[in-house]
Amino acid sequence: MNLHESPEDAAFRAEVRDFVAAQLPEDIRQKVLGFLRVPREDYVRWQRILATRGWGAPGWPAEHGGCGWNAVQRNIFDEECFTAGAPRQMPFGLAMIGPVLIKFGSDAQKARFLPRIVAMEDWWCQGYSEPGAGSDLASLKTRAERDGEHYVVNGQKTWTSFAQWANWMFALVRTSADAKPQRGISLLLIPMDTPGITVRPIRTLDGGHDVNEVFLDSVRVPVENRVGAENEGWAIAKYLLGHERTAIAGLGMCKRLLRRLKELARTQARHGRPLIEDPRFRDKLARIEIDVLAHEWALARLISLERAGLGLGAEPSMLKVRGSEIQGELGELLMECAGPYAVPLVEAALEFGYDGPTPAGAELNALAGQYLDLRKVAIYGGTNEIQRGLIGKSLIPL
Repeated sequence: MNLHESPEDAAFRAEVRDFVAAQLPEDIRQKVLGFLRVPREDYVRWQRILATRGWGAPGWPAEHGGCGWNAVQRNIFDEECFTAGAPRQMPFGLAMIGPVLIKFGSDAQKARFLPRIVAMEDWWCQGYSEPGAGSDLASLKTRAERDGEHYVVNGQKTWTSFAQWANWMFALVRTSADAKPQRGISLLLIPMDTPGITVRPIRTLDGGHDVNEVFLDSVRVPVENRVGAENEGWAIAKYLLGHERTAIAGLGMCKRLLRRLKELARTQARHGRPLIEDPRFRDKLARIEIDVLAHEWALARLISLERAGLGLGAEPSMLKVRGSEIQGELGELLMECAGPYAVPLVEAALEFGYDGPTPAGAELNALAGQYLDLRKVAIYGGTNEIQRGLIGKSLIPL
């Protein structure tokens, strides 16, 4: 495993850094680095800036409108964007359904959807989890019954991130109850304006509703919107989840949070001196920085495996577990660094331009929202408990 950047990789890093510094709108940067809420239009604005540069789909092959970058270049791009304060590129189109369509979609589906994903003309959401089928996804109950050239879909999805902004959903549905659970699942592409779809927000502790319930009541979906063969959607679902878990590892986010932690540790005082001079806190800071470095090396190992053409086993699950743990720990340390002034959650302080009275200013109060939001990362893409089970099975075959 090579941990050193080549001259070509270093030059690419400088190119990305210069571009982001010049093109990232300042108001977006302030929102992201200040842990404020980023509205839909800012995600779209930044995605289209990248698309204009030809960098709209870092993980896709060039023949499908992507950058054609190798794994090292993708990691460099991700790290530099996060470090500079760019919002994340929404993964639902680019890192989830996009790769699925490239591998399993029909030519017509690729031609129709892929360019719109890159330009963010479509906003996708993921219809996987259900009230009784989260970690045990194969037990999903949402039914899709064939009626001529349509499926009629009935059921409910939950924890559907950004469904309130989406105009398309990719959803796992049960098309057969006769086979074993994994054999009777299909993947459908569903327009969110189809009659019979209702989106209901789930309010989270930070006052937002990034997650939602989606109800489907006799929703008619054209058969041509099925990806892959009927009843063969489970393999597609597993393929997609592998991409999602690697993204959740969030090395760029870990580095952004670590940098902010160091800045606050130098400016926040305890007992008349900067917190970074406190031996106990400095020890915590050193430990988490070591963890981030080890996480970076683990990602480099996965990249090396990918470049060598070797198959991946439990590595995405390992990265997902560790990355989500590190993000949570960094959130806790940021709260500790800010002290009691970070505890009161002032929802208005999460909005850009807020200048109202708070005990310590809007910047520190926004940390409470960030802390609460990071609690969710351990659940995304399959809970960490489930991932540990998958890792154990891969290491000790039954």
